[in-house]
Amino acid sequence: MNIDARITDDLVANGVSFVTTVPCKQLAGVIEEVDKREDIFHIPSNKEDEGMGLCAGAFMGGKRPCIIMQNTAIGVTINTLATLIQYYRMPLPMLISYRGELREPVACQVEMAVHTKALLAQLNIPTYHFHWQKDVEELDNILKYTFMCNKPVAILTDANFWGGYGDQ
Repeated sequence: MNIDARITDDLVANGVSFVTTVPCKQLAGVIEEVDKREDIFHIPSNKEDEGMGLCAGAFMGGKRPCIIMQNTAIGVTINTLATLIQYYRMPLPMLISYRGELREPVACQVEMAVHTKALLAQLNIPTYHFHWQKDVEELDNILKYTFMCNKPVAILTDANFWGGYGDQ
């Protein structure tokens, strides 16, 4: 199974037509797959909070958005999530590389990983942790859920989900 194509297929099957991304080594394959799809308008973002603003605009324009990002910037998105995405009840699937978890080779990534789930829980954002590639089977239902209830959801994908870093 090509995990990048599977994720993108689920996005398309659920009507996602606008995706913004912030570069990440773990997410590079899915970002490349999204960029190839003609039924998805893909616009890279410089920062995660900027990407959420783009997603809000896409939603207000009638599109179903998604942001693909790293967890290390969750802290800078708190205000945008609370005062824009949640306040206006915007559905926003957030596919997030969960840096700093098991199999992470970069020590400085660990500090944000310690806080990621707690910050999302404080915001009452439903959070799903994909540790094994078989976990992607839940993505279709998660996407249906976010668009049904008009709420953001976080899908955390750790290094194990992406197959590690090749040296482990």
